[in-house]
Amino acid sequence: MIEDFKKFAFKGNVVDLAVGVIIGGAFGKIVTSLVNDIIMPFIGVLLGGTNLSALQWVITPATTERIALALKYGAFLQAIIDFFIIAISIFIFVRIITKVIKKKEEEPKEKSDEIKLLEEIRDLLKDKN
Repeated sequence: MIEDFKKFAFKGNVVDLAVGVIIGGAFGKIVTSLVNDIIMPFIGVLLGGTNLSALQWVITPATTERIALALKYGAFLQAIIDFFIIAISIFIFVRIITKVIKKKEEEPKEKSDEIKLLEEIRDLLKDKN
């Protein structure tokens, strides 16, 4: 069982996946900071100084006995903006990688010496007939 786990855990795909998850988490933090610290204040200024993250609809106001019950749609809007920025970034990244892979596939591969020799023999046989 330990040997099977080692084979699984140290395969290239598992390690690549782990690196991807770590980088993705860091990228998510960067995008969240971008939205919270740069984009949302700018949008707030455009909307007349409104802090969008503080927007909420209070269902039940706070009292001394309980906390307020509110729908925090401003935070939801921030999460939607986060999602769209991450989705667009991933789309662009995947598109670039796809183009690079297509270019590699389209590049003519150099023929081996054996193939060149066989083609020469074929051509000579065609010329004899």
